[in-house]
Amino acid sequence: MSGINDFAFKMATVNGTGSASANSLLMQAIFRMGIPVTGKNIFPSNIQGLPTFYEIRVSKDGYTARPQQVDLVVALNPSTYAKDVASVTPGGYLLYDSSWPLEPELVREGITILGIPFGKMCVDTFQGDRNRTLLRNIVYAGALAALLKIDMDIVGQLLVEKFSKKKALLDFNNTAIRLGYDYAKTNYTCPLSFHLERMDETSGSIIIDGNAAAALGAVYAGATVGAWYPITPSTSLMEAFGAFCRKFRTDADTGLAKYCIIQAEDELSAAGITIGAGWAGARAFTNTSGPGISLMQEFIGLAYYTEIPAVFYDIQRTGPSTGMPTRTQQADLFSLAYASHGDTKHIVLFPCNPEECFYMSVTAFDLADRFQTPVFVASDLDIGMNDWMCKRLQWDDDHTWNRGKCLSANDLESIKKFSRYLDADGDGIAARSLPGVHGNGAYFVRGSGHDKHAMYTEDSDAYQEVVDRLARKHRLAATVVPAPEIHTTPGADIGIVSLGGCHAAVVEAIDRLRDAGIIADYMRIKAFPFDAPVRAFLDSHAVTFVVEQNRDAQLRAMLAIETGKPRDEMIPVLDYGGMPLTAAVVVNAVTSHRNTSTFAVSS
Repeated sequence: MSGINDFAFKMATVNGTGSASANSLLMQAIFRMGIPVTGKNIFPSNIQGLPTFYEIRVSKDGYTARPQQVDLVVALNPSTYAKDVASVTPGGYLLYDSSWPLEPELVREGITILGIPFGKMCVDTFQGDRNRTLLRNIVYAGALAALLKIDMDIVGQLLVEKFSKKKALLDFNNTAIRLGYDYAKTNYTCPLSFHLERMDETSGSIIIDGNAAAALGAVYAGATVGAWYPITPSTSLMEAFGAFCRKFRTDADTGLAKYCIIQAEDELSAAGITIGAGWAGARAFTNTSGPGISLMQEFIGLAYYTEIPAVFYDIQRTGPSTGMPTRTQQADLFSLAYASHGDTKHIVLFPCNPEECFYMSVTAFDLADRFQTPVFVASDLDIGMNDWMCKRLQWDDDHTWNRGKCLSANDLESIKKFSRYLDADGDGIAARSLPGVHGNGAYFVRGSGHDKHAMYTEDSDAYQEVVDRLARKHRLAATVVPAPEIHTTPGADIGIVSLGGCHAAVVEAIDRLRDAGIIADYMRIKAFPFDAPVRAFLDSHAVTFVVEQNRDAQLRAMLAIETGKPRDEMIPVLDYGGMPLTAAVVVNAVTSHRNTSTFAVSS
């Protein structure tokens, strides 16, 4: 049952009509009331005209996964009325623009329909079609403020912060807010049975999206070079990095930019620029999505074999081909872990929210330098572009970047002959040098067959010595990358394994399963390659569910390949329709298996 500070509502609008500002206003106001809140933006890939939805979940318990159903829908797009009505939970509410006659699609037993003439009020109050269209959204925000008991003082403060330098816009927005608020208060019982009451559960927290957090992490990690080609849903990461660099990497006295951001002609070029900068000693990265990773494969293999550090952010989206670029998925796991041709294996990090996008960005650059290899940060659209409440990001000013085995001029001065790929320490990691530091160092890279001295070779033994060392280096990385997060409970019936953006839904599902009498242990994979604790968790459970957002159970297959755990002993829970995972999918899969002893899943 929904109740105080525990419900979800959704705005169903037309893309391009300016609803984002109103939705952000609602989110921020709830957050400032001290109430945990998250927002999911479900939007089309075209410029305007198609349906767009914004779902806000209020959870006093701090759950952040997408809700399965919503308690109130603001229906402003006639083309989606049928779906909007169907999405309202029994006993819920539908709010529509009564400027026009009630559509038959809106009538449904078991829900309450509220009509407010948003359009008519805007026509009567404001001048100009654009103003009327944009301010209609602010009018529905005002109505929701009355129905849900959103603090109007906070709403007013937010409007002042946004429009303090534009008095006319501030006046228009204040008028629009009041139109909706006063109409709802006059014509309906306010607040509704489910509504908001002030809490103190957001202090020390922020609202941020994963792409902005990753970009900020790259700044703190010391990245100075970003090369990219625009692609949804990763574009905003480089845009945020550019904004942070202009603020923090511009010399205050001279105006000199201490960074380089290049929009390349394509993804392949962006990868090449990133690798070239990494070879020269800069901390460099590129951000892309699945199609871009496909185009970068040759350069990824080059960086792996020549052992050049580089960071690749993959903000995963629905595929294959160009797929659905504004929908989320986790279907690039194979592409990242085994990217490129030949025998390649890579380090991959799996953040579960924007907070981890920040911290794992720093980890990624340290790992790339330490192991002299490409490192992938596998985010997704849900994490990258949606609004999440996270703990305020912290930074240790004493943090020292791990640049790995990088020889200085003094080191090179004492070396008679530098062997770029010689494993002098027995850990699989050879020392590197930066071009131009000293004449005894490396001044070119060898992407073709080479021996440990970086000399060209087609000798089988010499080649195998190099690639075997690369495999040894990768095995060492398994002991260094972020360890899996494991939660165990005495008497657990099952194990659940997941990664990345599934985490929020799985955590909620485990609580709901406990209420149903099913106790679950949980392991969240945070990185690849896998180390011993991963296999130990799998072996300690007779029944293990592997939750992921792709069709082919890629995580389950990787666990089988890398740990030797028989694939058929792990039960896949798959959700790949492009929407953020809900706890109900996990709960339904587990309970169906318990009741029928066969796998079933409900999206």
